[in-house]
Amino acid sequence: MYINQDNHEAVFAAAWHNQNNTSIEFDPLDVNQVLADEYEGGEKLTLTRTQLWEMEVRKAARPDLFIPGMIRAGTSRSWGRRILESGHEVFTRVSEQRLWLQPGSYGTVIEACYLNHSRQQVTFIGLPEVEDDAGQPIVASTGQPLFHVVHGVSGTEETPLNTWRIVHLAGDESGALAERFELMSQASGLPEYVENYIQDVLKIPPLKKRSN
Repeated sequence: MYINQDNHEAVFAAAWHNQNNTSIEFDPLDVNQVLADEYEGGEKLTLTRTQLWEMEVRKAARPDLFIPGMIRAGTSRSWGRRILESGHEVFTRVSEQRLWLQPGSYGTVIEACYLNHSRQQVTFIGLPEVEDDAGQPIVASTGQPLFHVVHGVSGTEETPLNTWRIVHLAGDESGALAERFELMSQASGLPEYVENYIQDVLKIPPLKKRSN
């Protein structure tokens, strides 16, 4: 489906419901519960839904600062940021990201980004190619299928939940993708981007995980 200025969510929904694709959704993450349960002194720190949304907005534009474990240093850039009549925002970004099934290798990922401030969701639509702000062509790597992602925030202001869905535009006959994301979903602690937001934006010293 062709991407225009504001149909990103429809493109994601169509891909999500396409039975030929591989759709994966993580359980909503209760960020404050994880802080209290898994970090020393974490019960003294609580994040609001407003703060988690601020994190998502920042991360969308600068993934290299929030998920450096996934992004090759110096490869992330974005352009074309515009505020639509709805108040939502769009832009395009590109970076070299670790491949899901070959984490020792990187590939160029191009994403059309849509920030829905009323729903507090960011939709990323993977693109095969694009022209950058200087008119230079960029082509996505073919080391893995194109994918679309939705990051978001739900829950209440005091008990915010971090949400995450991904759909790969291909099947998963071997089950390798499902296995990879199942392992990711079982990881202890907070996602890297939440820890980095706490440390780098809120200026709170790194929290230490509780020993088992």
